[in-house]
Amino acid sequence: MKLDWLRGEITRMRGQLRAQEREIGMLQRAGVPTASAELLLSRMRAKVDDLCRERDTLRKAAFA
Repeated sequence: MKLDWLRGEITRMRGQLRAQEREIGMLQRAGVPTASAELLLSRMRAKVDDLCRERDTLRKAAFA
């Protein structure tokens, strides 16, 4: 059950990452500073990486 939730959360967050990346690109083209948005993006990527590690651990445990 938790594995399904993790997969869904990873998918959802990856969609948010893509949207955030597009928005940052638009802001950069408009000449708006994006340091805080890029910091948020890096935290989001770290969270996705953590979720992926947790998913992999659960998947290994399920097949062991």
